[in-house]
Amino acid sequence: MNYTLIKDFIDLLQEFEAEVHACPDLYPGTIQGFKAWISDKDNSKQEDHPEEPYWDGKENGRTPESAISTLLVHLNRYAKTYSKSAISDSEFSTQEDFIYLINLKAFGEMTKMALIKKNIHEKPVGMLIIGRLLRQGLIEQTDSDLDKRSKLIRITERGLLILENQMEKIRQATNIVAGNLNYHEKMELIRILNKLDRFHYPIFLRNINSDQLIRTVYDEYTFKTF
Repeated sequence: MNYTLIKDFIDLLQEFEAEVHACPDLYPGTIQGFKAWISDKDNSKQEDHPEEPYWDGKENGRTPESAISTLLVHLNRYAKTYSKSAISDSEFSTQEDFIYLINLKAFGEMTKMALIKKNIHEKPVGMLIIGRLLRQGLIEQTDSDLDKRSKLIRITERGLLILENQMEKIRQATNIVAGNLNYHEKMELIRILNKLDRFHYPIFLRNINSDQLIRTVYDEYTFKTF
């Protein structure tokens, strides 16, 4: 039996468990989480691009975190312009309208708050979107059997038809957003964005007040270790 290999594996597992304990929202404490951690660890050691990329303001001391934040904002705005074009001849008012319908089609009926949280919206914004879709007859609501105070939302036949009529343009818009990335770059971007999403989503679900959000997150996470 190769005891050295076993020891190396145990050491690696202990390192993984220590990171999960420090940052439990980044990786689940499962074999899938362990495999994702190993993959991220290996990718971080690769020297495919040994030189740092350039970003605006780098020569003046602008941080990579600032560049990442700005680029994410820019990409969101680009995506919205393509989505606006995709629904220009439809009954949808915003991209959120069809995204709500896509989620209902994919995941089935759910409560209003579950639908709102899935789309990373605050309650007032989400309720406006749901109200608009209800008035248009694209979704319908029924009482929950488990909780009479809750309403379950589902997409209607009319909603399915309107969505399907627009899906070709929506697919074209999503293809454009991915731009000139090759397959490997798309997979790498998904991996990185999934990692960011796994970090931010549990924080979002806590509904921390805006005046306490930054202080709370900074107190709970040590960003220099990421």
